[in-house]
Amino acid sequence: MSSLRTGSNRSLEYPVIPLRNALMVPYVITPILVGRPGSLDALEQAYLGDKTVICVTQKNNLQGEEDPPAKDMYRIGTICSVLQIFRMPDGNVRALIEGRERISIKRFKRTKTIMKAQIYPAGFIMGSIDHELEAMVRSLKRSFQEYVHLSRTIPEESLVPLDEIEKPEEFFYFVLTNLDIDLKTKQQIFEMDDFHTAINELYELLINEIEILKLEKNIDIKVKGKLGKLQREYYLHEQLKIIHKELGISEEEQEDLIRFRQLLEETPLNDEAKKRAQEEIKRLSRLTPHAQEYSVVYHYLTWMFDLPWSKPAKTDIDIVKARGILDEDHYGLEKVKERILEHLAVIKLAGGSKGQILCFVGPPGVGKTSLGKSIARALGRKFVRLSLGGVRDEAEIRGHRRTYIGALPGVIIQSMKKAGTTNPLIMMDEVDKMSVDFRGDPSAALLEVLDAEQNHEFRDHYLDFGYDLSKVLFITTANQLGPIPKPLIDRMEVIHIPGYTSIEKLHIAEEHLVPKQIEHHNLNEHIDLTFEAKAIEGIIESYTREAGVRDLERKISTVVRKVIRTYLEKPKKKKYTIKPTELKNWLGVPHYLYPEIDRTPQVGIVTGLAWTAAGGEILQVEVIKLPGEGKVTLTGKLGDVMKESAQAAISYARLHAEELGIDADCHKKCDLHLHIPEGAIPKDGPSAGVTMTTAIVSALSGLKVDCDVAMTGEITLSGKVLPIGGLEEKLIAAKQAGIKRVIVPKKNEPRISEIKKEVLKGLKIIFVERIEEVLEIALIKS
Repeated sequence: MSSLRTGSNRSLEYPVIPLRNALMVPYVITPILVGRPGSLDALEQAYLGDKTVICVTQKNNLQGEEDPPAKDMYRIGTICSVLQIFRMPDGNVRALIEGRERISIKRFKRTKTIMKAQIYPAGFIMGSIDHELEAMVRSLKRSFQEYVHLSRTIPEESLVPLDEIEKPEEFFYFVLTNLDIDLKTKQQIFEMDDFHTAINELYELLINEIEILKLEKNIDIKVKGKLGKLQREYYLHEQLKIIHKELGISEEEQEDLIRFRQLLEETPLNDEAKKRAQEEIKRLSRLTPHAQEYSVVYHYLTWMFDLPWSKPAKTDIDIVKARGILDEDHYGLEKVKERILEHLAVIKLAGGSKGQILCFVGPPGVGKTSLGKSIARALGRKFVRLSLGGVRDEAEIRGHRRTYIGALPGVIIQSMKKAGTTNPLIMMDEVDKMSVDFRGDPSAALLEVLDAEQNHEFRDHYLDFGYDLSKVLFITTANQLGPIPKPLIDRMEVIHIPGYTSIEKLHIAEEHLVPKQIEHHNLNEHIDLTFEAKAIEGIIESYTREAGVRDLERKISTVVRKVIRTYLEKPKKKKYTIKPTELKNWLGVPHYLYPEIDRTPQVGIVTGLAWTAAGGEILQVEVIKLPGEGKVTLTGKLGDVMKESAQAAISYARLHAEELGIDADCHKKCDLHLHIPEGAIPKDGPSAGVTMTTAIVSALSGLKVDCDVAMTGEITLSGKVLPIGGLEEKLIAAKQAGIKRVIVPKKNEPRISEIKKEVLKGLKIIFVERIEEVLEIALIKS
């Protein structure tokens, strides 16, 4: 928040909002209702600019005066910040304004649409903070607390901020704005320059109001004792009408209360929510539209009644139909579809999911989110997607408490409102990309959401009552399991979607992606476009490198756009066939060139296999021997795990130097430089030990490495080969690179039966238990 005292002493110019029946003071956040055209324009200009506006009180309160002249406005006002604006259906705007500093208006200046004011600061003359002032502040505080307890119009919640106020002038403004006295008197006190004089005057007025309230209370007690029930109700209604008229409460605002009371009768709230709604409606009835709490309570009740409370819509699950929908929307993924159909069968037979939360784990673009849409379509449920990527605040899940300005419910309650039914399918994407900081752990908040034993009474901080989520079907997605906390994984059933082979991508492109792009670009009416199968294969092999098909779809879309442009330049030609020999014309130079299988065997260069969030990757490890004194250099932006694997590989080579044909004193006579290309890309993972060991042994012994072999696995210092993860993705990468033989840890052999036949076709899998077996296979002995 900028200060007027910063910089030069020249006066500044800002838009002006004249206030009727209200005084804006510093340090106080106040909602105002803006309806006059000039005020709306001034508010709009301020909100689109630096959000600074001048609020000044009118001397008269004529309702019909749309454009008050400068002479009818006081010259002492407040410079304010516009925090939020809420547009109402009737064209008016509710704005949340925070007072910053008292100012004096030098002159008013009227433009075509708004009024502006040249201002300069007009703060209090404070003097020294002595014992007398401190005593006055304490007395004022005690008296204000008594005043709030006696008052009928000021809620008890107004006392909450008192403990947090430290500055005397901030406390002075707080009491002044909450004191129910004549506006002209308030303005007179507000305009006083000497702080000691102003606070004394305010204290005297406060004491006077307390005495009046005590008398009113005694009179009310006596009168109420004499009035009968009917007379009392008539008296209260008439009094309410007069109060509404005096406070300027419109009929629309009275209708809000009537509407909320009607919704309370019609909406099947649970007991806790119903009690809370009754309290808030009663509270709203006591507030004026200009009170700070009015808009807070109004929006809270709106959220409460907008949530779905009725019984869930009936859904009929047809397993055969569901299978047809999954096959229609997705090619392949047979095991994934089987598990989904089993899940749907349980829901149909048992009448619910029995706490099972599915979690689709796989690289980007493999169809995790679209699988969720297909499940929703098969179940006949409303589909709602929310992304958890980048969420680091627990309040985004559980909502903000209403004590915060601009508080809202969390994404779970927002999704329920969006769904409009109590049994939607909510898909939580990127659950692995949540993070933790000082604002809390959002993954811990999800535990209650995804736990069937707890989510029937999910408590959002904003609503602050239990809401039933037990009928919701939750599905989560992630690129990898590593970042997900273990307690959260325990509440989910993980289904791995490893990626697609080139053959599967070809079928997906022919059956889904190409027809989708042709329909999307409306080609059927103008152009006859076909893709040869070899052309699609060329795009897959030379222009994309991914586990999914997202980039493949983008490349097909690029070709379609270029065809459209060519057609518009030459309208006579309407038939286009995309051939593999023409891909360079449509997509430019190939982006990726996979290694050829006839590479020349070389010393110290080994082909490894790695897993990434985007699928499997080929990892080239290079080691060279240099004259030196045993120094080891590691480059290629390696992580800690890979650095440790390299150290273990070097230790193994030194320990077995004699049997490996390595000079025993080699570590004293030479340096080693281990490098993995593409140094800008971070690399880490516990599966490169075998590859590094083979490369180091090859460099030290001078033996060449078979270029037709790729490998994966971690080693121990004793030479054992440990199992790895992501086997299918790594085998797909080897197949795409033209590798024929792959060395895999023996303990991964049971996983082979789960891998697609298309992946294994043409690959020779060699299982090993020790590093000696790897060296025997990979090194070419002369």
